[in-house]
Amino acid sequence: MTLSASWNYPTSISLGAGRISDVVDECRSLGVKRPLIVTDPGLCELPFIGKLLADCTNSDLGVGLFSQVHPNPTGEDIDAGLNMFKQGGHDGVIAIGGGSSLDAGKAVALMAGQTRSLWDFEDVGDNWTRVDTSAVAPIIALPTTAGTGSEVGRASVILDAETHKKKIIFHPLMMPKKVILDPELTVGLPAGLTAATGMDALSHSLEAFCAPGFHPMARGIAVEAIGMVKEWLPLAVRDGQNIEARTHMLVASMMGATAFQRGLGAMHAIAHSLGAVFGAHHGMLNAILMPYVLKANKSVIGDDIGWLAQVIGLEGNFEAFLEWILNFRKELEIPHSLSSIGVTSDCVTHIGKMSVEDPSAGGNPIVFDKEAYSAICMDAIKGSL
Repeated sequence: MTLSASWNYPTSISLGAGRISDVVDECRSLGVKRPLIVTDPGLCELPFIGKLLADCTNSDLGVGLFSQVHPNPTGEDIDAGLNMFKQGGHDGVIAIGGGSSLDAGKAVALMAGQTRSLWDFEDVGDNWTRVDTSAVAPIIALPTTAGTGSEVGRASVILDAETHKKKIIFHPLMMPKKVILDPELTVGLPAGLTAATGMDALSHSLEAFCAPGFHPMARGIAVEAIGMVKEWLPLAVRDGQNIEARTHMLVASMMGATAFQRGLGAMHAIAHSLGAVFGAHHGMLNAILMPYVLKANKSVIGDDIGWLAQVIGLEGNFEAFLEWILNFRKELEIPHSLSSIGVTSDCVTHIGKMSVEDPSAGGNPIVFDKEAYSAICMDAIKGSL
């Protein structure tokens, strides 16, 4: 079944195969005449980027291309993109790629006309009020992975290379004005990355569901998205050309990011820290950490997870859900331990300290101290559940 739809929540969304062709019209609707495409080195060689450049040029849009985004985008990446934005006289950003490219594109758009440093807008206190809102460029976002949901986020995760810490840069205007969910852009994603990014989408909804804040809308979206990942991720991994599965996973990913305004938690607190130190894939880190964090939170979330298990068609309670996660990961060929992807135990004290300071820690159902974070990390390194 081919799906095609448009809606407005939480921003303007267009869904459907081939919808990348809408980009020129969307630029015009936003008054963008000189867009800068922000992507990564791998994607910039793919045919759809070349076609997008040609479509913009043939439509008299002064398009430019910045493709030097690292897998964990750094402050230096944003500076380089910003320099190209200014030198080319650009007035909008087309962010296309996985979470890294989308985060970088949103950060470049935020900084387009600012006079302060990027780090002055870290998501701490009321730093976001420092932004000159008249100087933020409009953003069109096209995800090529179904994982981060950054296309509907109001923040970017950027690595501060000096401190080796990932920092969240936030402003409401960082949410793209237009999101295009085109499943054809995801069909070339290898099975391993499809699995890791899909598990990232699951982690967003699962942590949003478990977060202690009262937000029934976010909780409801999270539940629906978890069910969608359960149904469609294995199909997308087995057959990357399955447009229906790819479409549903793009929607589930977007829903996860919409839901996690309720909060994230220890999975992300540890994953952000490990990603900054080891450079590991964010989705893979969340996927490996998932059962260890669930177990650590069991005393508080046990009843809710038991209810969730019933809703998504499992027979049993918390233990049934945990068993499903373990089997689901095995089906997707996700490793069971952090050591299998190169994380070493000599980091745990440092990771514990970083994790307790990470903004995501504030949404965890239990307020863990650094020792608790270190213990969870050590269990995940050893594969001891």
